[in-house]
Amino acid sequence: MFSQARSYLDYAVGALRYVHRQDYDVVFATSSRLFTGVLGAVIATWKRRPLYLDVRDIFVDTLKDVLTRRAFFLVRPFATLLERFAISRATTINLVSQGFEDYFRNRYPGEHFTFLTNGIDDYFVGAPVRTQGRKSIPANIVYAGNIGEGQGLEHIIPAAARRLEGQAIFSIYGEGARRPALERNCALAGVQNVLLQPPVPRHRLLEVYESCDALLVHLNAYDAFLKVLPSKIFEYGALGKPIIAGVAGYSVQFLREHLPDATVFEPRDVEGLVTAVKGLTEESPNLDRTVFVAKFRRDAISEQIAQGVRRIADTSAE
Repeated sequence: MFSQARSYLDYAVGALRYVHRQDYDVVFATSSRLFTGVLGAVIATWKRRPLYLDVRDIFVDTLKDVLTRRAFFLVRPFATLLERFAISRATTINLVSQGFEDYFRNRYPGEHFTFLTNGIDDYFVGAPVRTQGRKSIPANIVYAGNIGEGQGLEHIIPAAARRLEGQAIFSIYGEGARRPALERNCALAGVQNVLLQPPVPRHRLLEVYESCDALLVHLNAYDAFLKVLPSKIFEYGALGKPIIAGVAGYSVQFLREHLPDATVFEPRDVEGLVTAVKGLTEESPNLDRTVFVAKFRRDAISEQIAQGVRRIADTSAE
């Protein structure tokens, strides 16, 4: 954490030096990290320009899950103060998950919020990946992405793989801080049906998706994740493949509304994952994702964000 803070401080100092002699019409900041949003608010205040703030996480909630109870209560007032500064300085506030709505409306009732989500990259729009039913026994279940604390794969994959020996193979593509823990837990469980692979380039990723029987997304069982919406859902949703999702909270509501063919189970619920995999059939289900792709294309969402930026720029210029 100290090294991350040091790296961010270097970045912030460099950014402030860069903008020193620059002028802007609007400042745009996206806050997957709270301090990035705060930096945008500082620059907007300094330059006396409107701020478009794109909120991708609730930093205060995340702290509660990663810090000890004592450390959280020490840090929370400072983090809340910074959050309040960034929110109050913003002209437009976009929340990428509607699961954030109650948190922000309760704390900042006078603010106006928009809800533009993550989107589907053009590369996956119209990608030639379609379902053909269960291709093989054992079934090939693919996860591709970060292997970190947020995913919690080490808590569920080894035990589920042991239960599904001879029935399923879990192909895990990616790197992350918790990959060693996943490797260790797989070794302790004595499973041979978990294939840990390095990340693959995008042109290979479609081949990986084409070869699988289902796509897995999983979030750890943390309260902070009850409000988030994993970006992986949009990538998976563009493809004609069954989705097995270990999620809770708003993500479940989103899937039921927009991807009702997805199979949902509780995070870290081994039995739920086992049941979902066993539920895969050899018949080709009707996975028509046309409406989903049209609604959540990244270019369409980016255009709406651009329109919002132009509006506050035009208003500021009047």
